[in-house]
Amino acid sequence: MRNKSLLFPELTVRFGLFNKPNIHKTISVIKRKRKKNNSRSDIHKDTENMLIMERLKSPPPLMIVSDLDHTMVDHQDHDNLSLLRFNSLWEEAYRRDSLLVFSTARSPILYKELRKEKPLLTPDIIITSIGTEIAFGNSMVPDHSWVETLNTHKWNQEIVLEETRKFPELTLQPKTEQRLHKVSFYIDEGKGEAVTKELSHLLEKRGLDVKIIHSWGMNLDVIPRGGGKGEALEYLLKKLKAEGMSPVNTLACGDSEHDAELFSIPDVHGVMVSNSQEELLKWHTENALNNSKLIHSSERCADGILQAIDYFKLGPTLSPRDASEFLNGKADIANPGQEVVRFYLFYERLRRGEIKKYETYIASFKESCDQDAVFFHPSGEEKSLREAIDELRKYNGDRSGKKFWVWVDQVLVIDNISGKCIVKFDKWEQCEDERKCCTTTVEFTSKGRGCLVWEQVKQIWSEESELNDENNCWII
Repeated sequence: MRNKSLLFPELTVRFGLFNKPNIHKTISVIKRKRKKNNSRSDIHKDTENMLIMERLKSPPPLMIVSDLDHTMVDHQDHDNLSLLRFNSLWEEAYRRDSLLVFSTARSPILYKELRKEKPLLTPDIIITSIGTEIAFGNSMVPDHSWVETLNTHKWNQEIVLEETRKFPELTLQPKTEQRLHKVSFYIDEGKGEAVTKELSHLLEKRGLDVKIIHSWGMNLDVIPRGGGKGEALEYLLKKLKAEGMSPVNTLACGDSEHDAELFSIPDVHGVMVSNSQEELLKWHTENALNNSKLIHSSERCADGILQAIDYFKLGPTLSPRDASEFLNGKADIANPGQEVVRFYLFYERLRRGEIKKYETYIASFKESCDQDAVFFHPSGEEKSLREAIDELRKYNGDRSGKKFWVWVDQVLVIDNISGKCIVKFDKWEQCEDERKCCTTTVEFTSKGRGCLVWEQVKQIWSEESELNDENNCWII
């Protein structure tokens, strides 16, 4: 039997993805361990060794590793259409058995700021600070083994700071971007090549082995030679392989020279989105022109990622947001992700006044609910689920003309036994600049081939929601 030691401890705690009879025993043992040794790394290792991650029952069919700014996130797309298109496809078709990894030059602090600005999904793994930090799940549990790996390299932040003071062309970036294994600067335009060459020589004379990355014509980052997006991805692939969970396919996605390392890893598919920087395209011409596993898409950002999935035949590519009859679609095999995505896309478009025959769809959704199905509103109010869906009529078009989006995140089955399926996810609503989130639990009953009946919906306010009087308008 393969070793199934935990890869994603926080995900396990968040969604209950472990053997249920051992929950209380495991937690009590961990607490005793914590009292015995307050070292954070020891606590992390205890949780890794003792909790079992059960979501991946077999190697993931696909692992997407994507840069964020100008790759997954299109800052010119103010309606976030390409990102929302990707989100709905991922939650419907991939979340249950594949892995989503974000790899960004942003520090964890700036990454969290981006999450407040854009409708980003929660990745299984987040690589930040140009591949010098790796963390897992909602709470971003750090990978201490990766920290220890970087500590073995010839790296000294104080020496880096001392030598870079000799360059008037360099200006330190804000404190948020100065990390344990990364020192970041702004650099005067046109000075990148000369400064990189001279600084490399000076740091080598001081006994350091570093990597200097010049990007976007204005940024210069110094990190250990063993760090970087490519090295972080190779580390993760080795870790997954050791667990018997090597992805069947890996797709790396990027737009700048930060991402070039991702495309140099053997057996990894790659996509340079259409809006990629000239520096990356130049690198491609000089280093990877004959790499058949790397394409330059004709679509921007997240749409380019979907195009690459289709080009390499890595899985489904039709986003539910693009399906003409998405409300009537039924899979041969019951798919809770499809049920959830399908319903909330209907909900969004109803409130935007975009569905002409909404009465037909309301009737269809009511029929998908058990006669005694119950809805628990986050306020604590309890009502018939069928009645709650019936009440949607009066909200038809109430968000018309406004920037209104609905998306679901982390749609995962947390229990599946005796014909019942319990699914948990975060449901988000954003209207103009205000956004709200409810952690939602849905109980389904299987009624034959591809048919799921809604038995119960329970919602509680997420910690990420800012509660105010208007939150009482939350519908479902």
